[in-house]
Amino acid sequence: MDDPKPWLALARTPRLHAGILRRTARDDIDPRSLPRESPAALAALGLGNGAVKALRNPSVEGIATDERWLAGPGRQLVTWGSPSYPALLAEIADAPLVLFVEGDCAALSLPQFAIVGSRNPTPIGRDTATHFAGHLAAAGLAIVSGLALGIDAAAHRGAIEGSGRTIAVLGCGLDRIYPPENAALARQVVACGALVSDLPTGTAPIKQHFPRRNRLISGLSVGTLVVEAALRSGSLITARLAAEQGREVFAIPGSIHSPLSRGCHRLIRQGAKLVETADDIFTELGALLAGLRPAGRAEAPDAHEDSGCALDKDYEILLDALGFDSAAVDDLVARTGFEAGAVSSMLLILELEGRIAQQPGGSFCRRLPG
Repeated sequence: MDDPKPWLALARTPRLHAGILRRTARDDIDPRSLPRESPAALAALGLGNGAVKALRNPSVEGIATDERWLAGPGRQLVTWGSPSYPALLAEIADAPLVLFVEGDCAALSLPQFAIVGSRNPTPIGRDTATHFAGHLAAAGLAIVSGLALGIDAAAHRGAIEGSGRTIAVLGCGLDRIYPPENAALARQVVACGALVSDLPTGTAPIKQHFPRRNRLISGLSVGTLVVEAALRSGSLITARLAAEQGREVFAIPGSIHSPLSRGCHRLIRQGAKLVETADDIFTELGALLAGLRPAGRAEAPDAHEDSGCALDKDYEILLDALGFDSAAVDDLVARTGFEAGAVSSMLLILELEGRIAQQPGGSFCRRLPG
C-alpha cells in the first residue's frame, strides 16, 4: 500500500469511525483528508476536542511503533474502501477505518460466523462450542471469536481441529496477546486464519475496549451463536450488537438450574433462534450460506448419544443420576443409594473414559461424546 502513516494517524484518533464520513455531504471523501479540515468542520462531524487534536497533531512516536510492528511477517493494514476490507463489516454504523491484521488477510473475505460464550463454561458447554465450530468450519465458514478463555478458545480450537479457518478479534493492540494464557492458541489462529484489531499497537486490554471488540466480532459475521452465558455476560453485549447490526442471533438452551443457561434463555425469549444442531443454523441462514453445507457434516454430536462403549447397569444408573447438570459426590450418593466410595471410584472411571469432567469445587458434569 501507499504510505501507511495517514491511516495510522486515523487509527490513533479516538472515536473516529466510518460513520463520521457518512455524515458529510461528500460521498467520495478520502479519510486521509480529515486532518486538513478546519477544527470547526471536524467539530461539526461530531468529533470531540481529543479527536481533533489527535488528527491535527498525530503521535509521531506511536505511528513509528505501528510501522515497526507492520514490518513483521504476515502483518497488514486493511483500510476503509480497500478491496481487502470485509464487506459485511463495512455495513455497520461504526465500522473502523483501519484494521490491523496478522495472518492470512484472505480469511476476512470468507463468510464468517461468530461463536461466543462464558469464560468459565461447563465441560459440556466447552465441548459443544468445539463441536459446533468444527462442523461449521468444515462447511466453509470462518469461525470468529474473541480469543478469551472458555467458549471463545473452544470455538477457535474447534475450527482448527475441523481443518477450517478462524479469526480472533482482540480488544488490545496486536503487539500483545490477551489473555496471555492463550498465546499458543493465538499462534495457531495466525496459522489457520488471522488475528484482528482496530486498536493500534501499545493499546492495553482494558475493560472499555471489549464492547468495541465485540462489535467487530458481530460485524464481521453473518450470525452469532451464544453457547452458555450468565445474565451479566459480555457475550450478551455481542448478541445485542449483532441484532442491532441486522445479523441473526442464535443461542443454545441449557438446564433451567444452570446460571450459565440464563443468558441464552433470555436471548431466546427476546427472539434469538434456539439451536440444537449445526443444521439449525444453516436452515435459518438459508440462501446466505447456500452451497456451504456438505453432506454428512451438518449436525453436531448429541450429548444423549452413546459414545460407543457399553456401560454396566450401575454406571448407567450413576450417569442417569448425574443428568445434564453438575452434581457433587454427596448428591449422587443420595440419588443412587450407592456407597460414597463406590460413587467416587465409578466417577474416576467415567472421567478417565472422557464421559464426565470434574469442575472447580469438586462437582461433576457430563461431556459430549468425542
